[in-house]
Amino acid sequence: MITLLAGGTGSVKMARGLSKISEDLAIISNIADNLWLHGLYVCPDIDTITYGLADILDKDRGWGIAGDSFMFLEQMKTLGQEYWFRIGDRDLAIHLVRTNLLKEGKSLSSITEWIRKKFSISTRILPASDSHIETRIETTQGDMHIQEYWVKNHAKPEIKGIRYEGIKEANASTKAVEFIRNSDLVVIAPGNPISSIGPIISMPSIRKELESRKRDVVAISPLIGNSALSGPASKYMEAMGIESSPYGVALHYEDIVSNLVISEFDAEYEKKIHSLGIKTHKTNIVMQNVQDEIQLCNYIINKFNNA
Repeated sequence: MITLLAGGTGSVKMARGLSKISEDLAIISNIADNLWLHGLYVCPDIDTITYGLADILDKDRGWGIAGDSFMFLEQMKTLGQEYWFRIGDRDLAIHLVRTNLLKEGKSLSSITEWIRKKFSISTRILPASDSHIETRIETTQGDMHIQEYWVKNHAKPEIKGIRYEGIKEANASTKAVEFIRNSDLVVIAPGNPISSIGPIISMPSIRKELESRKRDVVAISPLIGNSALSGPASKYMEAMGIESSPYGVALHYEDIVSNLVISEFDAEYEKKIHSLGIKTHKTNIVMQNVQDEIQLCNYIINKFNNA
C-alpha cells in the first residue's frame, strides 16, 4: 500500500502517475486552500486531484475541468460581484452539491468519498481533516486567504508571515493516520512545502505517525536549484526563512523523511542533505507528459517500495 501526501497543481501529476501503476493507493489531500466563496465551499486541492484522476482536468491551466464554460462567472461580473476566482460552470456544480451536503451534516471526508465514486475513481482520496483550516498570508497590505494572495492579488504584496488558521483546533482524519500507519511506502508529492504539504504535516497526529514511519517516507523535491517546478514554492519558503533549494526542502522535512528524490542537476546539494541523515536519489523530476509521470513514479516504487 502506498500513501501520497498531496496538494494541488504541484501534486496531481504524481497522483496520476502512481494511480496508473499502483492498485493500492491512498491520497491524503491538503485542505488549507479551502475557502467559502459565493456561499459555496470550494476545495481547490481536493478537486484538482479528483479531476486529474477522473481524466477531466484542464491540464493547460492545471486546475478546473477541461472545456468548461464560465457563464456563471460572466453573470456575476455583470451583477457587479467578485469574479477573480475562476469557477467554471461544471466545476460550480461540484461546489454546490458539496455545500448542500455539508449543510445536511455530512463530513468533508464522506462527501469526497461520494464524489470519488460518482467519477468512478478507484484511488482513495481523503481530506487531511474534516475541520476547516485556512492558510493565511500576512502581507504589507493586510491579512488574506492564500487564494486571495495568489489569485486575486497575483502574489504581489510583500509577505510578512504565513500561518495555518484553525490548525490547533483541527483534528486530523483518523483514516488518514491509519493510511500512513499501514502503508508500505509514504510519498510526499512535489507540492509546495509551505502551502500544499505544510498544513498536512503540521497536524500533530499525522506528524507523529510520519516521524514513527520516517524510514518508509520519501519526498520528491519541488525545486531544481533554487527554482520551483511550478507555483510560488520559492517565494513562500523564503518568506518563512527557509532556504529555497533542495537542501531547504530536506531541512523542512528533516524529522519525517529519510529519502529525498532530487534532480540530476542538483548534486551540489547532496553533501549538505546527507548531513541531515537524509539519503538523496537523483533522477529526472520534471513531469511534462504522461510518460514522465509514469517514469518517475516507477522509479519511486522500484527504488523504495518494500525496500
